[in-house]
Amino acid sequence: MSYQLVDAAWIALLGVDPLAALGFTLPVQQIIIGLQIGLGIATTAIISRTLGAGDLQRAKQQGGLILLIGMGLLALLSLMVWLARHIILDFLGVDASLKPLIESFWLPWLLSAWLGAVVYLGYSQHRANGDTRFTGLMMVLVSSLNLIFDPLFIFTFGWGLNGAAWATVAAFTVGGVFTFPRLWKRQLISLNFINLNRLQEMRGLFAMAGPAALSQLMPAAASLLATGLVASFGIAAVAAWGLGARLEMFSIVIVLALTMSLPPLLGRFAGAKDWQAVEELIRLAVRFIIIWQLAIAIIWLVLSKPLTQFLTKDVEVSALVMDYLLKLPFSYSGLGVCILMVSASNALGMPVRALIISILRLFACYLPFLWAGAYLGGINSLFTGALIGNLLAGLLAWQMYQQGLKHLRLQTTKTG
Repeated sequence: MSYQLVDAAWIALLGVDPLAALGFTLPVQQIIIGLQIGLGIATTAIISRTLGAGDLQRAKQQGGLILLIGMGLLALLSLMVWLARHIILDFLGVDASLKPLIESFWLPWLLSAWLGAVVYLGYSQHRANGDTRFTGLMMVLVSSLNLIFDPLFIFTFGWGLNGAAWATVAAFTVGGVFTFPRLWKRQLISLNFINLNRLQEMRGLFAMAGPAALSQLMPAAASLLATGLVASFGIAAVAAWGLGARLEMFSIVIVLALTMSLPPLLGRFAGAKDWQAVEELIRLAVRFIIIWQLAIAIIWLVLSKPLTQFLTKDVEVSALVMDYLLKLPFSYSGLGVCILMVSASNALGMPVRALIISILRLFACYLPFLWAGAYLGGINSLFTGALIGNLLAGLLAWQMYQQGLKHLRLQTTKTG
């Protein structure tokens, strides 16, 4: 997330058009990220379970098979995006004057997105084998390199907008050089699939990755529609929306960390049928998220003016980003609760409920209020609509989680 925010900050210095071009990549980026996270979740779950069963050789074979399938699927998705780029840009309402700039940028950008996703799969392999320290260090290293490479590639080499993409390619290449040889050195993966039922393993992979990726793709689909709506208000609006969205991702990073750290605990309690412990843990996490995100909102409120002036020199974009920061961060508590309820539902064995929560958040709360705000009062009211939608989504997700937990309690009672 930090490298995306850094990219936006450096690109903003090039002007409004390059920043808007970056903004149009956001929904497609989320589609790629959705697939990579779905594959990452499946990688961690499948390999860790096999290791827990004591079958080390099969775990290595699974690691190699998942890596090859993941690389192929991500390459296919990137190729499809490139071939359909004109259709996508027309759907998003891209101004004709911006299309040449975006088209020249999308090839290196898609390469950087694919490479980043593949390196992420390498991180997931290490994480599945209990090595979280290495993945954390590599993420810091790659982000730091991107921070160094960005001004070098964009300004010193004179590559402009494309330089930001090539800087990311260079940073992830270094990450891959460290990540993949380490997998071989530690003998964590194997490409020898003798005695491995590959068809069965692929079914297991898609059964696990499918719902997880679909849940991750829901925000991407909503982002695609939202960006198209914002584009109707002009290039400055898209540039501001892209900056605000990157700040939003940065704002909820602690929530996303909780969605990775809580599931193992919830799964352990669920396995023991200790629903009281599940309820206490979730209530504690929800209280923390509400307080934390309100604190983040106050920080953005205080920093809104100097931050927007730092991120962009364009007066119109700066004013829109400031309005974004004055409104949307106060809804991140609702957004955070919703994201946590999706993760908790998956961990407790309620994947369908998790998917329904994701769908309702975006298509019953967020997008309708976004459209209503835009219809009633333009781009500034659109921000207000997003605020209301996020808060309603948090309340709805909490109610659906409570109903699901009640159902699990009743099932346990009947079984007992």
